Amino acid sequence: MQKTSILEIWKETWNSPVKRLQLTAIMVLIPVFSIFLPHFFAFIEKRNGLVLKDRVLANIAPHNVSVLIFIIIWSMILLILYRAIHKPSIFITYCLTLAMVTVARVLCISLVPLSPPMGLIPLSDPLSGAFYGEASVTKDLFFSGHTATLTLIFLCLEKPVDKILGILATITVAYLLLVQHIHYTVDVVTAPVVVYTLYRFNIYFLYKYKRSKNEPVRAYDIVE
Repeated sequence: MQKTSILEIWKETWNSPVKRLQLTAIMVLIPVFSIFLPHFFAFIEKRNGLVLKDRVLANIAPHNVSVLIFIIIWSMILLILYRAIHKPSIFITYCLTLAMVTVARVLCISLVPLSPPMGLIPLSDPLSGAFYGEASVTKDLFFSGHTATLTLIFLCLEKPVDKILGILATITVAYLLLVQHIHYTVDVVTAPVVVYTLYRFNIYFLYKYKRSKNEPVRAYDIVE
């Protein structure tokens, strides 16, 4: 059987009215979030918030592990982008779920104002400036965006080896965020729960909507 080329897969994906609508939504959401989020993070940095008593952090001496966190996160992002090139449904599911997670984070951060944990060492990640702006952001706490991103990558990846890398990366970075005192324990524990819930909802909605339009579900459409 002749293997479908990447170009053909994406061309066929774009020719689907449903997929075209989803891709168009992604192309609109990316610049919207890029413009909005730096202003939002600048706003929350000016707020006063609660300092939580965290027994876990109290027993972890703070260390700067920014480089390791940076390497793990961006390695996993590159991995899922590579997989998404061959399977547009991974790209669509990841981007649309990430948009929902971002909205959930904005709401949670707005409703739960927190000040950084004692001993926080700011995370140095030059590539995150597209969303955070130039200022150092320390109050985007509940819930952890780094843990959420890696959890979503783990959920969207399919190959067994990728899944193992995904779960190891998520657990490792969650721990390293605590080592650097960037987040409270509740921040990193809550993130996977929220992401999994939104991911399951998104999968159900995307494929239920596709079936309602009587469009064929192809092998490269299935995310799970």
